[in-house]
Order: sequence, then structure tokens, then C-alpha cells
Amino acid sequence: MASIIESSWLHLITHFSDFQLASLGSFLLHESVFFLSGLPFIYLERAGLLSKYKIQTKNNSPTAQEKFYHCHPGIFRKVVLTQIIFYFILEDFVFYWGHRVLHTKWLYKHVHSVHHEYATPFGLTSEYAHPVEILFLGFATIVGPAITGPHLITLWLWMVLRVLETVEAHCGYHFPWSLSNFLPLYGGSDFHDYHHRLLYTKSGNYSSTFVYMDWIFGTDKGYRKLKALKQNGAEDERKQT
Repeated sequence: MASIIESSWLHLITHFSDFQLASLGSFLLHESVFFLSGLPFIYLERAGLLSKYKIQTKNNSPTAQEKFYHCHPGIFRKVVLTQIIFYFILEDFVFYWGHRVLHTKWLYKHVHSVHHEYATPFGLTSEYAHPVEILFLGFATIVGPAITGPHLITLWLWMVLRVLETVEAHCGYHFPWSLSNFLPLYGGSDFHDYHHRLLYTKSGNYSSTFVYMDWIFGTDKGYRKLKALKQNGAEDERKQT
């Protein structure tokens, strides 16, 4: 038995990373134990077996038993939505100030300039950064989940949304269907591309996902002015034609 356990453990640590074992492995272990231990009791109740040992004589209906997940689906969705919104708000606040600090003279030169090697960013440059910056700004992403201790599905959803957002912000394209055209205060690629075009400490547009922090503190004035000039120029061209 000991050799089987040892060989199984050796197989796991050889084929999977510590992160995979801690995250995905923990999830699979939890769900496996949860369902494998819980489902037999549903069968016993429906079949009427060992009913003399049941604490309450009342049985659950099959419809009620089909809702046997951790919480009511409606409540679970509300909790997930509330937590994700909270994470975005907190991440935007922390990221803005951390990013703005990285644009001070010394930190920009020794840390943040690595990320700004690409004045014309593309999606994969979103996570191209100095290790210190990854830890520094990564804190903005994990602080929300660290406070609330979310369900793993919520954590995974948050990670997916953040990755998709930062890749889109660095993609270098602004499409008619880009989210910033429809979602108020969403920054997106057009907003962040301006940040990469202007190097060093005075670029502005420090926000992460939503742009309200830049708007509040006036660090998007250059971007807004340029955007207004482009719009006026486009209108003049239309009038001439």
C-alpha cells in the first residue's frame, strides 16, 4: 500500500506543477469527495433503504434533490456577481496608484521601462514586465479574492476576465465591436494604447479596466484632448466631402 501511495504521489509531482496541484487538484479533490459522499444518500432516500436510521421522516422531493449543489443557484450567481464587481472596483483603485508610482523617475527607469519596451503593444506583451512589477501590480489582482475568500469557480472566473481584459487592452486593435464602444467607463485597447505611445513619467492613462480613476485625478487629459482633435478632424473631412 505504501509503495502505491508513494508511486502515485511521485506521478503527480512529476507531471503537474505545484500551482496545478494546489488549484485544480484541490478543486477536483473537493468536488469528488463532495459528490461521491453525498450522492449515495440521495439514492438511499429515494429507494427508502435504511429509512429507520433517517433523523427526519420527511423526504426531499426529486426536484429539491436536483438542487444539491453548495448553495441555491440564484444566490450563488448573485454572490459571484457581487464579488466580481467588488474585485474590479478594488483592482482599479489599487492598480491605478501602483501603476502611477511605477511611472516615477527611478521606478520607471529600473522596473517599468521593461514593460514599455513595446511602444506598439500586442496581446502577449500584457504580461511582459519586470518581476518586481509582476509582484507589485499582481497584488492589485489578488487583493480582492484574498479579502473575500471566494469559491474557486469565482476565482477562476475573475482570473479569466482579468486575462481577457489585459490582453484586449494591449492587443493594438480597436474594433467596432470593442467593449469600450458599448460599456461606459471601460478603457480597452484605445485607452491603453495611448499610454504606451507616450513613454516615461507623464503618459497618463494609468487605469486598469475602468477609467474613472484617471478621470477623477485628471490624468487622462492628454488622451481626451487628442481624441477630441481626431473627432473634430474626422468631422471636418466629412464636411469637405
